[in-house]
Amino acid sequence: MKISVLSKKLWCVHKQLLVLLTPLVFLPFLFTLPEKEGKCLYVVVLMATFWCTEALPLAVTAMLPICLFPTLGILPAKMVCPQYFIETNFLFLSGLVMASSIEEWGLHRRIALKVLSIVGVKPAWLILGMMLTSSFLSMWLSNTATTAMMLPIANAILESLFGDLESLKQRCKSPEDRDNTVINGQSSTKLHSLPSEVSEKQTLSTEGTDASELPDVRTTEEIRSESEYQLKVWKGFLICIPYAASIGGTATLTGTAPNLILIGQLKNYFPDCDLINFGSWFAFAFPLMLLFLFLGWLWISFLYGGLNARLCFAKHDHRALAESRAKALMEDDYRKLGPMNFAEGAISFFFVLFAVLLFTRDPKFVTGWSVFFKKGYVSDAVTGVIIVSILFFFPSQKPSLKWWFDPKASNTPYVPLLSWKKAQDSVPWNIILLLGGGFAMAKACEESGLASWIGGHLQPLAEVPPAAAVMLITAFLACFTEFASNTATIIIFLPVIAELALRVSVNPLYFMIPATVGCSYAFMLPVSTPPNSIAFASGHLMVKDMVASSRWICMFSSLVTLLQPHTFFSCVQVKTGFVMNILGILSVSLAMNTWGVAMFSLSSYPDWAHPFNQTIKPNVHLPTAPSINSTL
Repeated sequence: MKISVLSKKLWCVHKQLLVLLTPLVFLPFLFTLPEKEGKCLYVVVLMATFWCTEALPLAVTAMLPICLFPTLGILPAKMVCPQYFIETNFLFLSGLVMASSIEEWGLHRRIALKVLSIVGVKPAWLILGMMLTSSFLSMWLSNTATTAMMLPIANAILESLFGDLESLKQRCKSPEDRDNTVINGQSSTKLHSLPSEVSEKQTLSTEGTDASELPDVRTTEEIRSESEYQLKVWKGFLICIPYAASIGGTATLTGTAPNLILIGQLKNYFPDCDLINFGSWFAFAFPLMLLFLFLGWLWISFLYGGLNARLCFAKHDHRALAESRAKALMEDDYRKLGPMNFAEGAISFFFVLFAVLLFTRDPKFVTGWSVFFKKGYVSDAVTGVIIVSILFFFPSQKPSLKWWFDPKASNTPYVPLLSWKKAQDSVPWNIILLLGGGFAMAKACEESGLASWIGGHLQPLAEVPPAAAVMLITAFLACFTEFASNTATIIIFLPVIAELALRVSVNPLYFMIPATVGCSYAFMLPVSTPPNSIAFASGHLMVKDMVASSRWICMFSSLVTLLQPHTFFSCVQVKTGFVMNILGILSVSLAMNTWGVAMFSLSSYPDWAHPFNQTIKPNVHLPTAPSINSTL
């Protein structure tokens, strides 16, 4: 049998082979390491391999602790199972239910169209509007839902600006290329289409404006040059949406799963740490989000042709006519939504109430409303569940006393703002299982002493200045999460990072917060995050539009090209994703060493930071951590 044929057959069953062989490959851990630590490391490495390769569905891998921890004698089942629905999961669930109600009544689309109509239709301003809208929505909705909703709107606006994409691609070709296409019998076809685009485009207006068309007196070369510029802008529009969704999700605790993993593991490892809740995290992460969003907008606009003199000076030409058509499109579509109805108003009220109550419960920098209750009893999860529970009985139509006294009034059935069936269908229960698996793994690492054992082997890293360590940790996790789920990445590495902080006498939050945020900064590959995959599936982007140019990236690209022959990497220009990662790392480092130090008292070693396993003492003295100040 030929090697090529054999390799194809092996690839067809590679997931099954991984499931069967991985437990055998790591079997020596059980016999060569300390008993309990070796067993726990065996399960952790097994789960990490399955998560990174997706040999098993992520949720199924997350349930392995229920099978393996009790049978290997690491943790009893009564300690493992409760980790799958702890307080943090209820906070996540309440955020998902609130997002379901927003999507149910179309409030997110009204917000998106309003913001876009305000910022204007010049490419750079429109990219900014897309990024602001996507980031704001992804603070409350899932990043995937935000991207799926925004991309069809972006495509409709782009078609009003530049016309059909396939015609635009044809105009970008030189006459020789067009002749070759005809001779070879090739025709342009769309690669893929998003399932939600058809209905979205049907709802968007396609009527032109009253502006008269200018006669086109441009040369063929000028038309081709303009078309190339328009194609670049088109790519910039599509690529900015998933990036902004990933950035926006970091601003709230419920915005993305790694933030909740941080809270859950902090409660496991450091029960006395109460510095991070919804309000304090928002106060730290929201300015960071705005900073990174602004830098990302400058880079994307620069790279894709949006930054030019037209931002400040108006010109009357073909671009101006296209922009006027796009502006009319958005305004007309917003008018079609009509005035805000009672259900949208009610959802808006509860949405604002949800955010305000979570933010003001205990924001740390001021006294929150939780002081009116017994200390430690009311948490963010309690607040979230109270608000979303109201949605299941609050009416979606304005109540009227006349209805009770009018025998001729129609007896329409009572419809609440949200039904349980809608909530049940829209909640990603696999993510809740994934969170639970992470918390179970963290509990096992703590109880078995594995985290302390690994920390003992990280002692040489004590020589690295803490500020440099923050950048290294963020960069490493931002690169690792390009190939693995961000949730799985933070589950695997957060216990090690926390133990490293203890070993080098640094406030654990100084390492754990940038690690958590860095896991959401996956911009280089289509498979890095679901939003990237959705944008890539539109067929208008190639991998080279996301990835970077550098020697090590090009070496990696040869491997990926073997697996994905229809894509290729660019080793000529610096592309979007790599620079976005660099900007993210620098932004996180700046935030941690400025307002982060002041907010979380990162310059001193806290009293609440004790070794995970009290029977294992750290190798260094832990009372203070002056090294952070020395590096600022």
